[in-house]
Amino acid sequence: MTITERIEALRELMAKNGLDAYIIANTDPHQSEYIADHWKEREWISGFTGSAGTVVVTRNEAGLWTDGRYYIQAEAQLAGTGIRLFRAADLGVPTIQEWLRDNLPEGCIGLNGDLFSAAFVQALEQAFGPKSLRLRDADLIGEIWRERPPVSEKPVILHDLRYAGKSRGEKVEAVRQEMAKKRADYALLTVLDDIAWLFNLRGADIPNNPVAESYAVVGREAVFLFIDGKKLPAAVRAELEKDGVRLLGYGEVADGVRAFRPEEKVWLDPAKVNFRLVSTIDQAVVRIEETNVTAKLKAVKNEVELENLRRCHIRDGAAMVKFLHWLDAAVGKQEITEISAAEKLQGFRAQQDLFLEPSFDTIAGYKDHAALMHYKALPETAYKLEGDGFFLVDSGGQYLDGTTDITRTIALGTPTEEEKRDFTLVLKAVISLSTTRFLHGAYGFSLDIMARKPLWDAGIDYKCGTGHGVGFCLNVHEGPQSISMRPVAVRLEKGMILTNEPGIYREGNRGIRTENTMVVAEDQTTEFGQFLKFETISLCPIDRDAVDASLLSDAERRWLNEYHRRVWETLAPLLSADEAAWLKEHTGEI
Repeated sequence: MTITERIEALRELMAKNGLDAYIIANTDPHQSEYIADHWKEREWISGFTGSAGTVVVTRNEAGLWTDGRYYIQAEAQLAGTGIRLFRAADLGVPTIQEWLRDNLPEGCIGLNGDLFSAAFVQALEQAFGPKSLRLRDADLIGEIWRERPPVSEKPVILHDLRYAGKSRGEKVEAVRQEMAKKRADYALLTVLDDIAWLFNLRGADIPNNPVAESYAVVGREAVFLFIDGKKLPAAVRAELEKDGVRLLGYGEVADGVRAFRPEEKVWLDPAKVNFRLVSTIDQAVVRIEETNVTAKLKAVKNEVELENLRRCHIRDGAAMVKFLHWLDAAVGKQEITEISAAEKLQGFRAQQDLFLEPSFDTIAGYKDHAALMHYKALPETAYKLEGDGFFLVDSGGQYLDGTTDITRTIALGTPTEEEKRDFTLVLKAVISLSTTRFLHGAYGFSLDIMARKPLWDAGIDYKCGTGHGVGFCLNVHEGPQSISMRPVAVRLEKGMILTNEPGIYREGNRGIRTENTMVVAEDQTTEFGQFLKFETISLCPIDRDAVDASLLSDAERRWLNEYHRRVWETLAPLLSADEAAWLKEHTGEI
């Protein structure tokens, strides 16, 4: 079926079911950002492959809402489908709820309640206000998607204490301590990486994300894990049961939450619990609607995790240097495409100890492809690398002792003055945030300007956040902390991990991004309070050939030289003689 045929088949079902609009998500019952193929309903109905976006189909119209990372990609993938692009991050663009309210005076709206959060439905109800809104929970895509991939049954593994740093018993106790502060009887957990962290488990249900589809309930006395029993090897089951974890089937979670008694208090995050599940909870149960108790506990890494992460990033940096050395020697001498380059990099990572898989699909974009922030090369569209232009590589690895995320943009040939100016402005933005000292209690959105200012001074901006949290052998995008213009009211704490990735994206020409991963660390305490700073743990040279040194201040030049000195001293022992010689040359002072 073509996209047009799929939409028409959906409209026929809508008419049979008396629906005037149907909303299609690209998530799973756990509101995951990256999902298994089985749940990619929005991708199937629209052809748009980005990780963020929602489609609305009415009897006469269809629209896709997505954010600034995907505008260029969405325009291309939606061409000829009849689906209109709504640039959700732009001022004045209506939300899905507002658009439906303004375009449906009354009527019945359908959605798959498994795939939409309770918060989304609440916003829909609020947008319609006194207007007539009838909502129907129905899985229409499931009726017409005939070759849908099956649900995973891959087994989970135990994440060893030497990596995790804290036992599942210690983590459950920490959750209960936070619950006691809210006088909560239960915490309902539906976020997959939260559950994997809590039980020291790692799964394989979602590519690049070592998690397993599951639910959990932590009570004052008992703790329950709802998971397909086929995913539990005997040794894993025995360890969980030894620690008092009550194991139930994945599909039994609805019965589990129905058991909450009136007047009991349940802590849940309406942005993460799906509408269908939350609808099964007795209305008399008191709901504490806040960010999951596990989110912040997971975000602040313990000392064992931090030491593991530092070692992990050293090995990952060595893999990156091996790749850059190979690329420098091979371009112009053998055929290299965006795809084969990404495969070569993955091969270098796979040689490193404790490597599991990539932490996301590598973004390897040459020339104008690099202007697509989340570009994915396909055989029919991949460019061959030549001796000029920028090549952007955003990649990372999942290791038992950490998760990495790093971007380097490489000049193939001699960059123009304009290209060097853009590259250097991005570098200045990276340095500005890297060297920021801030008072404890600051929010990520308070610091976002530190990265944007060098670009704003030049009249340039990027339509995405500056940094996101990173998991520990978990999701490469981890909350609740972030650095962006969005006012996320989460204070940055010692031990949190964040990326630093400003960029310049010139559509149809080039994209430049430099990304390091950082740890929030203590700085100094003065009469005005405790100050924090960022410790950069990514180790990989930044292309000096693309830097216009005249645009750097003395302090910025000193930062770059000191960073490159640390890269050389740390990584050289892990490299061959030829690789070390290359690294020495590319980390010299400017």
